[in-house]
Amino acid sequence: MCYIPKGNISQIITHLKKKNFDVNIIDSYILRFIGYPQHGWIDIGEYSLTHGDFLYRLTSAKAAMRDITLIPGETTYFFLNYLSKEMGLNRSKLQKYYDKYTPVKEGAFVADTYKLPLGITEKKAIKILLYRSRQQMIKWSEKIFGNFDEKKWFHLVTQASIIQKEAASIDDMAMVSSVIHNRIKKGMKLQMDGSLNYGKYSHTKITSKRIKEDATSYNTYRFKGFPKQPVCNVSIEAIKAAIFPAKSNYLYFVRGKNGKHIYTRYYSTHRRNIFNATD
Repeated sequence: MCYIPKGNISQIITHLKKKNFDVNIIDSYILRFIGYPQHGWIDIGEYSLTHGDFLYRLTSAKAAMRDITLIPGETTYFFLNYLSKEMGLNRSKLQKYYDKYTPVKEGAFVADTYKLPLGITEKKAIKILLYRSRQQMIKWSEKIFGNFDEKKWFHLVTQASIIQKEAASIDDMAMVSSVIHNRIKKGMKLQMDGSLNYGKYSHTKITSKRIKEDATSYNTYRFKGFPKQPVCNVSIEAIKAAIFPAKSNYLYFVRGKNGKHIYTRYYSTHRRNIFNATD
């Protein structure tokens, strides 16, 4: 890979020479005939090239790309930390442009793998990620509903984000969704730990102290209904589970010793399940 700074051809040749590339003033004239070098990190391919091939690739090589993966259920706080580290970008600037270009505090990204060019700016990285995510959301919504209503969609993402945090697996999502829907229908509080794994608390174990002290709408032990915004960024599987919950009369679940959830309709049975899962 080779980094090409912004500037005229003479400045680029000077930069390459300082980086110990075998170039000279004559090459600046040759490049004027071949084409103008693009700036940023470019992938020039083979390590051993003829002088002419090297100059040609400066003008024709594709930008060097890096895969950036947003894991389903991860919060934007941790994703921006990761993006900053992987791409060598300023964390504060990433947050600044995220806040500027989307009114959605959380859940604006689609969990997926993205390709970003090395040398990209914080502003452009955020714009690309938000644009591609929004286009994917529109595509999903139009396929399922026939249209895209942003307000309704992000209410759906909020539901999906709790499912994403709570489900033990993709296969478990529809059943978790059924418990959520059943509790909402009965006017019960959701009382789900996953809703408190927002922002910087994404990987934090939820304690009774935290439940008592957290006064945000994410605290579904304290407030009825869904949080005011999504808990995390979600996958299409969580979206589908929110739309199409399994049919059940379950109101409770707990993760068993084998990592799978145990469901029940009755609180007395749920308490026994909790005891058996932790003894």
